Amino acid sequence: MRTALVIGTGLVGTSAALALAGRGITVHLVDHDAAQARTAAALGAGTDEPLEGRVDLAVVAVPPAHVARTLADAMRRGVARAYLDVASVKGGPRRELEAMGCDLAPYIGTHPMAGKERSGPLAATADLFEGRPWVLTPTPDTDTEVLNLALELVALCRAVPVVMDADAHDRAVALVSHTPQLISSMVAARLEEADETAVRLCGQGIRDVTRIAASDPRMWIEILSANPGPVADVLAGIADDLDETVRALRALQSSDEQKRRSGAGGIEDVLKRGNAGRVRVPGKHGAAPASYEVVAVLISDRPGELARIFADAGRAGVNIEDVRIEHATGQQAGLVQLMVEPSAASVLSASLRERGWSLRQ
Repeated sequence: MRTALVIGTGLVGTSAALALAGRGITVHLVDHDAAQARTAAALGAGTDEPLEGRVDLAVVAVPPAHVARTLADAMRRGVARAYLDVASVKGGPRRELEAMGCDLAPYIGTHPMAGKERSGPLAATADLFEGRPWVLTPTPDTDTEVLNLALELVALCRAVPVVMDADAHDRAVALVSHTPQLISSMVAARLEEADETAVRLCGQGIRDVTRIAASDPRMWIEILSANPGPVADVLAGIADDLDETVRALRALQSSDEQKRRSGAGGIEDVLKRGNAGRVRVPGKHGAAPASYEVVAVLISDRPGELARIFADAGRAGVNIEDVRIEHATGQQAGLVQLMVEPSAASVLSASLRERGWSLRQ
């Protein structure tokens, strides 16, 4: 691949353009909002000058409702040798293209499993896709050259290709992406009218659960409108679990010992099933989940403190696998949780204490 056209310069489109441009590909940028395309060009994602001739690959990065129409128009104009989209749903756009009578040989549906709560070109980064799954949904009609170009794009973005059926993909993202967004928003919505005293008690747990609730509602309406059935199916299952959990909690309030035991059993069941499901979530770099020990360090909210902790961990020869920061309410201080290999926990703890850090057990 030497040339590419990115149609749609939002977060995903601009990030892909930045990755391609950074690896020597000549990238042309198009957006219905010319100012957004100019912004992406100014960031180094390519050029927004009019396209002359034909590119090797056209990347359509527009909302799901506009994918088929945009692809059909690009194909009609013959702007590229191959075409793909990066929308978060795959079955619907393909069926729309079929209904329009489009030749599907030069097209493949794809979906990079990466994103942020923020949208637009200013949120884009060239490393957005590094190490992340990038789903490809070829059909029997997909030309081999098109599949190879799509794989080259994935490689240039340093993502990990995953080949799936389009409808299987839509059911999968309903479970692992679309439903979690709605659940996060529902939990966060409980905070809107909550007493201020309750809100001040928010800790890391509620921050983790509600992080993605900060996402753009307009973007998610477009995504969910393109995949409503599979999302509704997942939510229906969760609703059944929720009903059972409510009944179990009510039973725990009973004065009848047998009902309380039944309620406790119901709660234990859902918690254990949650444990079993959580174990299946891939760990670092997509590998099997690893078990880490936490070294908790008290930290003041001053510039350079976090960098100093990492530097001291490096001096101890310990790799930090993951990190969380919990800020203390009403204080300029917090708790940094350093996740490390179990064998390294005691070494790191001793080293940090020697260097004057205060650790919490």
